[in-house]
Amino acid sequence: MTTAQKTTLRFASALSHRMSAEDAGEEVARAVRDSLGTDQPDLACLFFSGHYAATADRLISAVRSVVKSAVLIGCTGEGIIAQGQEFEEAPAVTLWAARLPGVRMNPVHLPFDGDDAESGVPDWPFEAEPFSENLDRDSPLLLMLADPFTTPVKDSLDSLHDLYPTIRAIGGLAGGGREPGEHRLILDDRVFDRGLVGVLLSGPVSVHTVISQGCRPIGERYIVTRADHNVIYELGGAPALDQLQQAFDSLTENEKQHAQRALHLGIAMDEHRERFDRGDFLVRNILGADRNSGSIAVGDTVQEGQTVQFHLRDAESASEDLNLMLAAEQNRSTLAPKGGLIFSCCGRGHHLFGHLHHDAETVHNRFGAIPVSGFFCQGEIGPVGAHNFLHGYTASIALFSEPDP
Repeated sequence: MTTAQKTTLRFASALSHRMSAEDAGEEVARAVRDSLGTDQPDLACLFFSGHYAATADRLISAVRSVVKSAVLIGCTGEGIIAQGQEFEEAPAVTLWAARLPGVRMNPVHLPFDGDDAESGVPDWPFEAEPFSENLDRDSPLLLMLADPFTTPVKDSLDSLHDLYPTIRAIGGLAGGGREPGEHRLILDDRVFDRGLVGVLLSGPVSVHTVISQGCRPIGERYIVTRADHNVIYELGGAPALDQLQQAFDSLTENEKQHAQRALHLGIAMDEHRERFDRGDFLVRNILGADRNSGSIAVGDTVQEGQTVQFHLRDAESASEDLNLMLAAEQNRSTLAPKGGLIFSCCGRGHHLFGHLHHDAETVHNRFGAIPVSGFFCQGEIGPVGAHNFLHGYTASIALFSEPDP
């Protein structure tokens, strides 16, 4: 059990491994209640492994019998993150709760029933309130959880940007299931097996987002000089495949072994910058190459005139990237975070790093024993530049603190 020091904002998190949904729900709810004392939480996030999917209604009932007033969202995860630890296979439930005085909360559920995924994305049901004009840490934040089988996530994020361009979205795709209908999404007292749930936060809370895409840049930066949709023919006036080969040749022999399956392309999100750092690139997979045309195909649309740079993903690069991104956030922030949420790719964890607890321990070591919970996702959501994206192999982190002075 961890809890933040007493401030205007208060946070708590709890963890249970009890196999009974009722026992696990009651244990985490009572621990959170005891930590917050007389302060009832305004927001609660419940993440649980697939072991509890069939009994999710009983899990929620047990939580709600103790934590009654909070807006509650949650979902199943491929694994659970809590208290500086990661549980990738063991049964686990974590409850994260926040006391957020004065913060406005707008819950949302998009069901995507029937042919919704093919016919378009319903309008986001948010009130047309005056949002901040700049996309920054004080902009409204949408905590967003979605079922990967039924939700058109990219279209949903595009629609959100078109309607409310200053809203930042962070979260992840539910995990733990292998077929449609096996995931669970939670909104207050309701359980869903499809669609999207979330809550929009706006008002006196500062939420800093850290999006660690687990890569480091290699080679030179290039201007895209010829491209068509997701196929790049020329970089800096030369065949794209030749430039890729040049970046590959610059690696050490050990790095080349990883690069055979871990080379990616970073697309700069703001061409007006004088210099580019790690967080300024949207990292996308390299899908293939054509030796005849000298082109490469990537997992997103690329436009002529954009700045790009090749990136390498391996355990060392991913660890380095997360540490550098958190250190940069720590240096930028005037107030220390009091609580946090982690949405980490199921391809990270011990599969990437060779041991458990990497992302959770890194956050813990950087910011101390603040209440942090999260889960391993089938895809991670977070902002890069002025847009929200669906990522892979990423750690999307939300750090909550008092409003910036």
